[in-house]
Amino acid sequence: MSRLLRAGFLHMKKSKAFQVCFFFMIFLGIASPLASYIDKVKNGYGSELNNVFFYYCAYIGIALSVFCSLFIGTEYSDGTIRNKIVVGHSRFRIYLASLIVCSAGAVVLCLAYVIPVLCIGIPLLGFFTLPLPAVAIFFLVSILMALAFVSLFTLVAMLCPSKALTSVVCILGAVFFLLAGTYIYGRLDAPETYTDYALSTNGEMIEGEEVLNPDYLRGTKRKVYEFLLDFLPGGQQIQLAAVLVLQPLVLSLYSLCIIVTASGCGIFVFQRKDIK
Repeated sequence: MSRLLRAGFLHMKKSKAFQVCFFFMIFLGIASPLASYIDKVKNGYGSELNNVFFYYCAYIGIALSVFCSLFIGTEYSDGTIRNKIVVGHSRFRIYLASLIVCSAGAVVLCLAYVIPVLCIGIPLLGFFTLPLPAVAIFFLVSILMALAFVSLFTLVAMLCPSKALTSVVCILGAVFFLLAGTYIYGRLDAPETYTDYALSTNGEMIEGEEVLNPDYLRGTKRKVYEFLLDFLPGGQQIQLAAVLVLQPLVLSLYSLCIIVTASGCGIFVFQRKDIK
């Protein structure tokens, strides 16, 4: 197992996909606090460090889809996975090693954003207004969310020998999760009522009564949407990026559930897969 991990980490270090994603996250970590500071200077207001610190949650899914799909896809296309099986490594260890290496890469990509944000954001935007324990908890929730993405992308990449198809599926999956999370959050954020306005005879707007919003989710439908927002990685992305996490423990448990289920299914199918 140690040999597989050493080889995996060496491959990750040399991986062009990982390097591109790494520098992309560094760029975001530098640009986000600078853009917020410029807005603050020009307009008199800007995002606090709390918000800027968690912006990476909105992008990490797409970055990981690129990294995982190309990293594992290259091992398939180069025949590395087949060679590992030929020399006697078990399929369980091969899958687990790929999952561990990609998970470590996910943590590094998160830190590649966080460290520049702290170095630049604290001098420009000030310190956190949130309690530090809350920041630490939200950060751990974001790491588990990233690992949930990794488990899903590893599942796809390890079972699909085509690097091109794997990349398409993973990237589209990351975009789908993000769009789904945005849509669900928007539906849940709709107000229960809104003020009805009417146009008077002299052309002025008259404020009317509060009326029920037909787009407001109620009853069972609202509970289903709330569950999906907490369960889906895309829903967690939106909550974390907006620093509006009300149930961090619940989100963490859902991420762990996705990690265990996706990894278990992936290992089970990979053990029976015909590797050409």
